[in-house]
Amino acid sequence: MTYLKASMLLFSLCIFSIQANNKTDLLEPELAVFTPYLGTWQADFHIDKNPLPTQDVTKWERTLNGKAIRTTHSINEGEYGGESMIFYDRKKQSLVFYYFTTAGFYTKGVMKVLSPTQFVAYEDVTGSQEGITKVKSTSEFKDEQFVVSTSYLKKGEWTKPQIRIYHRSNKEVKFK
Repeated sequence: MTYLKASMLLFSLCIFSIQANNKTDLLEPELAVFTPYLGTWQADFHIDKNPLPTQDVTKWERTLNGKAIRTTHSINEGEYGGESMIFYDRKKQSLVFYYFTTAGFYTKGVMKVLSPTQFVAYEDVTGSQEGITKVKSTSEFKDEQFVVSTSYLKKGEWTKPQIRIYHRSNKEVKFK
């Protein structure tokens, strides 16, 4: 009889543990669009006429018990990087985020979900030395990769969109 009670207790603890672990994987419903983005990604691309390749490594992770998404990224092994917190603002009824950079500027913005796999972000920039005051980017998750198209309001004019394609990666985000 003691063996049966011990087995039942062990079984109950296993079920409770499995349920607890499953709960930690959940995101707030408003953040569900970001589920496929969780993990580490990299994009290799060229900027303007620079012949040297640029590499962006980014990590998306669930944080604050699923109430937020934290992203970190670094370009070219830490030449530049940044960190964001994305969360749902109940008062504004909107996804909002803050982005802080190693270049000393920051942005704050809102995101609109366009579909279960696509969203657009609108940012106001503070402190850019390059004259950038706004950013608009559209991201879409498709075929186990995501594509980001970004335009910048620089010195009063919108730039041509830059396209970056991110693939899963084992690289680390690095800051110098």
